Order: sequence, then C-alpha cells, then structure tokens
Amino acid sequence: MASPRQSLPHLSTILNAGILRYRGRGGEGSVLLLGTGSGAKETTMERPQHYRFHQGEKTLPFSSDEYDARLTKLRTMMASEGIDACVFTSMHNVAYYSGFLYCSFGRPYALVVTPTDSVTLSAGIDAAQPWRRSHGDNITYTDWQRNNYWRAILSVTGAGKVIGYEGDHLTLAQNALLNEFLQPARTKDVAPATMRQRMHKSAAEIDLIRAGAQVADVGGYAIRDAIKVGAREIDIAMAGRDAMELEIAKRFPDAEYRDTWVWFQSGINTDGAHNPVTSRKLEHGDILSLNTFPMISGYYTALERTLFVEDVDAKSLEIWQANVAAHEYGMSLLVPGASCADVTEKINAFFADRDLLQYRTFGYGHSFGVLSHYYGREAGLELREDIDTVLEPGMVISMEPMLTIPNTQPGAGGYREHDILVITQSGNDNITGFPYGPESNVVS
Repeated sequence: MASPRQSLPHLSTILNAGILRYRGRGGEGSVLLLGTGSGAKETTMERPQHYRFHQGEKTLPFSSDEYDARLTKLRTMMASEGIDACVFTSMHNVAYYSGFLYCSFGRPYALVVTPTDSVTLSAGIDAAQPWRRSHGDNITYTDWQRNNYWRAILSVTGAGKVIGYEGDHLTLAQNALLNEFLQPARTKDVAPATMRQRMHKSAAEIDLIRAGAQVADVGGYAIRDAIKVGAREIDIAMAGRDAMELEIAKRFPDAEYRDTWVWFQSGINTDGAHNPVTSRKLEHGDILSLNTFPMISGYYTALERTLFVEDVDAKSLEIWQANVAAHEYGMSLLVPGASCADVTEKINAFFADRDLLQYRTFGYGHSFGVLSHYYGREAGLELREDIDTVLEPGMVISMEPMLTIPNTQPGAGGYREHDILVITQSGNDNITGFPYGPESNVVS
C-alpha cells in the first residue's frame, strides 16, 4: 500500500498555471487561477479530496525535541493500549502535540498520530498556515465533496484499525462518521490519558507559562494606572489588553497573536468571576475586580486582584482581608503530596471559622496550560472537593479564593485574588508578581 505522502498530490501538481478544468461528482467546471503568468494552459483533472500544500518555513512555540518528547509519551500509552492511531479533534490536543492552534468556523480539524507519523488535517481556506505551524506533516482537505475531512483522516489511519479518540470532545455526529469511514476494529477514549499528560509540564512549558505570568502582571499595572472615578470598564480593560499584546509581541516576535483579553469589573459587576466587561463608569468607593488573560502560542496565564476606588469601607476591608488570608493560607498548602480535595477542605474550614464559607462561589484553583483558562480542559487538576488528584512536581496550578457578598449586605461585591504556582520538589514557586491586598490596591 502506498504511503499517505505518495498517494496524495501536492498543490503545485494540482494548481497548474492558467485555467483549471475539472470534472467530478458535482459536474464539470473551470477555475481561473490568478497570478500565474502569461503561460496559462488548460488541464483536465478530477478534483482532489485532499492534498498537501507546504510553503514557507515552520515556526513553532517549542523545539522539535519538545514535540517529539510529547509524542513519545503518547506513543508509549498507545502501545500499552494496543492503539494503532489517535485521532485528536480538540484544539487542546491538536495544539499540544503539534503546535497548531486551529480556528474552526464550522469546519472540523484534526491531528492523527500513528507509531510513525504525526499529521494535522486542515481546511483549504487556511492554505499553508497549518503546515507552517505544525510539527510534522499536514494534509489539506477540500470542500468539494462532503466528508473529505474523514477521507483525509482515513488516508493516514487506514481502515479497520484500533482508534483512539477524545470522548469529551467528539460529537455524536462526528463519532458516527468516524465509524462509517474508518471502520475501526475497536475504539478507545484517550482523553483521560492525554489530560494526565498535559497536567505535567515540561521545563520548556514552565518557562513559557512563567513569561505569561509576567505579561499578565504588565497588564495589571496598565489597568491600575487607568483606574479613576468616571472611567469606563471598557476603556480600562482595553488599556490592559493593549499593554499585554505589545509585551507579548516584544517577547515573542515569531508567535501568532490572538485571544489575549481582560475582564475588568466594577461595583455589582464583580459578583461573578466571568462577568463580561461593560461601559459602567467607576464611582468613588467602588469595589473592582482586575482579571488579565494573556495567551502566548496557545498557553494562557491569568492575574486576578481585588481593588477599590479611592477608599474602602470598614466591612469591605474586613472581608477583603479575610480573603487575602485564605489566599495566603491556600498557597502554603500547595506542596507535593497534597491532594486537591484535602487542600479544598482545609480552606473551607478556614472560611467556616470566619462565617464566610457560605459566600464561596467556586473551587480554589485549577491547572494552567494549553488553552486554560478560557477554554478549560485539564479538569483533573482543580481545587474542589470531588477531585482527589495528588500534587506533583511540574504541575502548574492557581490559588484563587473568591467570596461573593450579596448586594443587600455590607461589604457587597466579589473578592478575588489569584496567583499561579509551579509545584516543585520541596514546595512551590509563585510566578505571579503583581501585589495583592489593601496595602497596594486602594487606588487614589
């Protein structure tokens, strides 16, 4: 059987100069190819279901050795489970194992990993960008026939194989197509195993996450400088976002820039951690929530801080100080051997002793890595009562206690502090630098 590379045409073969004549199941027609010079000619051919379009130089967030190491660990798992090929469909795993972060717009994307190959599958509208940003090979599928995406995947996997898939991402419709086109001998959900792998960060990942935390701090300082009575949430948020994007571009000139954003909330808008930015104007004495989220090559970091405009009343100060104390206590608990559930219960007891536990709104922290925070995933590493994962060196986790006091009570608002910590052999390394607490964040 011919290899996938031998069986597929390259775009340079397909796009001959001039007018491309084609015939296929959809009928006959022609395409005028622009910019081909004066030597145009007609070519009659079947329209391809998929092809390779490789141009430009590859530029990736990490070295080839880093991706090879990730794939080696994956292939070890595949061998132990008797899996012939993994078909990854989530942005998380496609980016983690290949470096390519796709934009779906209604078309599916994939990464297929076999014992010998790693191939991203992308839509024709993206041209060669997926290849330039993928470790390994790339195949472009066309829209000229329904389900060419699955035909392209089949060209890599072959039929009748044992297929690994992501049970927490693959839709019922796509799962049906997987079975129809690949006709697998057996399928295996590899999402839990890949999540466990992503939770343990390499030295290169930690370096990138550390840089991201520093960029988040840059956004935090820009936001604090923009705070004043009468300023709108949206204007303050843009100041933080712009500062972070410029900092990322300075530090990572070869990266792709996308999805860096700020949530900046004031007054009643602070009651939910993920409340969107509005045009509300800041008032004297307002409680504020600063939330910066820079993305660098698919990796998110975050900074969250409670602030007040010009003055903080006595009750608000009391609650704020209690949340800061819980934050500091929680960070001291993040050490190797501690379980997520045990850490959670200890912070719960801390708040209960102060009659504040009823105002807790979510878990106390979570993993950071590929597309965490906004897009979730790595949920096996989260500080909640129902997560028994034990912390290990190389994990990256936040500490972020939050209390929400109803608007009918003194001290109303949402109180949040958020630092990112790397678990080390002896404890943890706090990679967040922006100060927290009343001493630093009552902004005059």
